[in-house]
This record gives sequence, structure tokens and C-alpha cells, in this order.
Amino acid sequence: MQSHQHMHCLVTGGAGFIGSNLVDRLLEMGHKVSVIDDFSTGLMDFLKSTLENADYKSRFKLYRGDLLTEQDTTLQRVFDESKNGIDFVFHLAANADVRFGLDHPKKDLEQNTIVTFNVLEAMRRNGCRRIAFSSTGSVYGEAKVIPTPEDAHFPIQTSLYGTSKLAAEGLIMAYSEGYNFQSYIFRFVSILGERYTHGHIFDFYKKLLVDPYHLEILGDGKQKKSYLYIGDCIDAILMAIEKATDDKVNVFNLGTDEYCQVNDSVGWICEHLGLKPKLTYTGGERGWIGDNPFIFLDCSKIRKIGHQPKYSIKDAVIKTLEYLKNNKGILNAR
Repeated sequence: MQSHQHMHCLVTGGAGFIGSNLVDRLLEMGHKVSVIDDFSTGLMDFLKSTLENADYKSRFKLYRGDLLTEQDTTLQRVFDESKNGIDFVFHLAANADVRFGLDHPKKDLEQNTIVTFNVLEAMRRNGCRRIAFSSTGSVYGEAKVIPTPEDAHFPIQTSLYGTSKLAAEGLIMAYSEGYNFQSYIFRFVSILGERYTHGHIFDFYKKLLVDPYHLEILGDGKQKKSYLYIGDCIDAILMAIEKATDDKVNVFNLGTDEYCQVNDSVGWICEHLGLKPKLTYTGGERGWIGDNPFIFLDCSKIRKIGHQPKYSIKDAVIKTLEYLKNNKGILNAR
């Protein structure tokens, strides 16, 4: 992905948190970018500066469309309207709501697995053979080996979200083998930073704005989590693609080489906001069914090709908090 090899990239979910940050970076590198988003969770605000940038006008196109319904031909339209074809698909469109998966069991299957199939089929029909996919560290379930490497034995699945992403990975791998695709599968920890719109910092900050003297924490606060700053995440994705081998399937864990407890994160947030709320806990080592009490990925594979995160987990938490403080409107956009 060196900048002198300009490509036409399609980013699905390009108005989302990770997607919009990726879009900005690809455009900065000189690539042409088409985005499909249904704006169910993505925000037009995240693409506002991109749409208003005169330098990007000829290289950026936004399509509003749903990747799930067969009747919606937005995906085919993107391929039809790209003069020299799409060179690379970054497939980030997904249902990112891990916690409430059991409330609507069909949603993860449809928005994560079926949508991935639709994207792969459109690529196959239109001769596009390279895809990067945002998977999740949740596919490891409650892993026996920690830090968890990419070739860990796959355990019992604990969430519908992780399950649907694992099924999508399987489809991508099978297409890579069967139709000679080249794929990059990224299993993330939770990502933090600018344009972050859901997760524990969002929830805690919103609660503290309402009541700065009291904070309820799901679980016992001892859940161990790993997080990665959005800028580091995008760096890692692009580096993996740039330095890739000729392997059909390339799987990478993305995270930091550290983890923290939920209590650590709460401490950093309260300290940064100058608050000392009374903490209460709902109890148990899981905040909800499918909440993994210990997520920590072995990232030595991405380290070997030269990626080192620039920001610690604490840095990422503070940067996220600063973003939310300066963009309070986002707290109500959800």
C-alpha cells in the first residue's frame, strides 16, 4: 500500500468510527475511495471534512445503501461506476453492538455474516480479489492461552457477535482458497480514540455527566481488557497490507502489549475529569453474558513486520475522553 501505488478502495461502513478514520488516511495517501454506509450507526459528521475537502473531490464518492438486502444494488453500482474497477475492499460494515446481541439474535448473523457473503459475491462477480476484514478478538471466546496467538485452538464461542465474525472469517478464507482472493483478517481488541461512539468510556462519561457523584459498573470491575488507539490500528492495518507476503490468507491480531482492569480505566477517567464518584458494582466477573473477563492478544506477528503502537492504553483512554468532552453532541447522536 505504498503511496505511489494508487488504488481505488471501497470502504464499507466508511462513516463509522474505524471506517471514517481509515477513509481519511487512504485519501491522504492519494488513493481513490468509495464509501458505502447505511448510517444506522455511522455519522455523516465523520465524513463532513472529507466531503468539504476540495483536494478529495475527484477521488471520493459516498453511497448511502444497505449491504444486506439483495434488492439494494448499491454495491453493484459502486463497481459499475468505478471506471477501472475496485482494487481493494476494506470491509468494516458490521453490527458493532456486542453487548445486546442476545436481544436480537438475527442481527449479528445478518449484518456481519450475510453482509460479508454479499460483499464477497460482489467482488467475485466484478473481478476484485483483495479484501481486508475487521474481525475481533472475541472469536477466541474465553481463551485458554493468554496472551492469545492467531493460531490458538478455537474455544467454545461465548457471544453471537464473535460467532458471526468467525463465520465471516470462514467465508473469506474459503473465497481466498476457492476464487484466489487475497485476504487480510484483523482480530482487534477494542479500539479507542477520535470518533469513538460506543463502549465503556462512552457509557461511563455519559453516566458521570448525569450524576458526577455515583457510577455503576457492570461486573466486578476486575475484568481485564486490552485496548488500541485508532491511529495505531490504522497504521497496523496499512503496514500489514504493504508488507504482506503472497499468502492467500493473512490473519493478524491487533492490540497493545498490555492490558488493564476496568477499575484502572475508571480511575483514569475520574482522575482526568477531577471527579471522585462513589462506585457500585453489579457483581460477577462478567458484566453481561458473553463479556469476556480477560482479553489479551499476542501481537508478536504484527510486531515482527515492524508495527509498534505509539500510544499506551491509558493514553488512548484519555484521548477518547478528550474527544467526547469536545464533541458532546455525539453522546446524544446515539
